[in-house]
Amino acid sequence: MTEIIHPFYESHRGAMEAAMRHRLDLAEAMLCERAHLSNIDGIRQEVMDEFEIVLTQMPYVGGAASRMSDFFMRLMGFMAISRVLRRHGVSLSVIGEIERETYKAQLLTVPEAERLASGRQFMSSENQTLLREQATKSATKSHQKEFPEDFVYDFVEPGPGDNFEFGINYKACGFCKFAARHGDKEILPNICGLDFDAYATRGIHLERTQTLAGGASHCNFRFSRLPSD
Repeated sequence: MTEIIHPFYESHRGAMEAAMRHRLDLAEAMLCERAHLSNIDGIRQEVMDEFEIVLTQMPYVGGAASRMSDFFMRLMGFMAISRVLRRHGVSLSVIGEIERETYKAQLLTVPEAERLASGRQFMSSENQTLLREQATKSATKSHQKEFPEDFVYDFVEPGPGDNFEFGINYKACGFCKFAARHGDKEILPNICGLDFDAYATRGIHLERTQTLAGGASHCNFRFSRLPSD
């Protein structure tokens, strides 16, 4: 039986596949020099074939109405890259380095003004209001019943002496659930490592000292603005 891609992800499939091909272009030299792989064209095809499988496995968590859908669409492709590189005997640490540097290079192809505007929007009071609302919704029984593979999180207000503007405590992680379901726990920490550059390239400092993937009770994201040059 042919596996089905959810219609929401199918509608974004072209953009996601283009992003994957771009990542593989950016990673090519590192795949040769650090992973010691030679048949790069073969690796590319393996990754794109694996990404086809990942697309059928991606959980639907509400589409455009859920901010977490974007996280899945932007980052789940790295699961495909990790799976293929592990099959070729590449160490987890090297995979993590290649993926993080590739992702940073890809993010930096976006004009700086656009990236920083996105960061200001994320840190804005309007977005914080939206985050509070979605955090509350994520914890409801009705939402968890409808979207069991979604994230569950709390919005965190700074207290006296805190040096962050706001935080998010992820109490359940969609990537963790995905990894547990599909046998990807080994490569999961490399996905977590992508968060720091994702925010830094938008002018945001992320502080995080623990993760669910690392065995903690929650992931403690704390956000503040990076000083402008």
